[in-house]
Amino acid sequence: MIPGVPLVEIGRETLEPLPTTGLAHDHFRVPGTGRLLRVPKQSQMALAARDNLLYQAACFARASASGHAPRLHGLVAPSPEWPMGALLVDEIPGRPPILPDDLPAIAMAIGRIHGLPLPPAEARAPLHDQADPVAATLEEVRRQAIHLEAAELHPAARAAIEHELEAAATFAAGGRPPVTLISFDAHPGNFLIRSDGAAVLVDLEKGRYGCPGFDLAHASLYTSTTWDVATYAELSPDEVAAFYAGWLAAVPAPLAAAARPWLMSTRRLMWLWSVTWCAKWRVQSARARRAETTTTGSTEDWSAELSAAELIAHVRGRVDHYLDPDTITRIRTEWQSRNPLTDLLA
Repeated sequence: MIPGVPLVEIGRETLEPLPTTGLAHDHFRVPGTGRLLRVPKQSQMALAARDNLLYQAACFARASASGHAPRLHGLVAPSPEWPMGALLVDEIPGRPPILPDDLPAIAMAIGRIHGLPLPPAEARAPLHDQADPVAATLEEVRRQAIHLEAAELHPAARAAIEHELEAAATFAAGGRPPVTLISFDAHPGNFLIRSDGAAVLVDLEKGRYGCPGFDLAHASLYTSTTWDVATYAELSPDEVAAFYAGWLAAVPAPLAAAARPWLMSTRRLMWLWSVTWCAKWRVQSARARRAETTTTGSTEDWSAELSAAELIAHVRGRVDHYLDPDTITRIRTEWQSRNPLTDLLA
């Protein structure tokens, strides 16, 4: 399916299931190999099963060149036993990040991924290649925002989100930021910290060639640092600013200079992406689970039936909190008032 990446056959009876912590994947340890089987339950990219597998394979293959993502060792083709297929990747021995202590390691890991050489345009497929990443991401946000009405938000929450959508349209028209390989899912719960202190990004599904500011935002926004129980933290403005400063020092100077003017606006847009996703999830999680996985159509499926009840209860609690008008007001103060981050990025 991918040159140099073997197809493998693995039966479930040989595997050790690991606790499920995410909505999109299950993981199984392959005993004695130092490897994991990463098994999609759906595609967050709304791809068909085979396309989703190839997309994720490209994410791992490219990001692992940084030394801060697991290596890809093989693929399991979609089959009745594995309807979405699976990826065979390194199992990373490590612990969840402790914030804010491990923020410098996360900034370095993200910076190493962003600093990878940019392939020529014709070599970037199958990953999304966003020549205008702010406009393209705003379009994703607008597609998610169609669920705002059905999500039954408090009027104050709806008004604040609508105001931010208008603001995003303004800065999306203001030029184009630099493009690098990005994760677009760099929240702290997707990292492990190795014994040597290095951070490894272990969940790679939505990678693309886009604006690095989205990863910085996703790693440090309140909606990210309080998402996962294992990495829960409420960062101070000083801690967020120090994280951004660490990234600016970690990447090549030309990239830092070109990206810096976009870091606050992409932070706002990443928050908009997250909060409109919450509205989308609130609506779509109430729908029935898809009857079967098709080989050609989208496999995106946010049905609550797809995951354990405890996980769904946790996600619902987070979604309700992030859509609360008081939470929205709190987050928006980051760019509505002067603080260490606005001073750093001014």
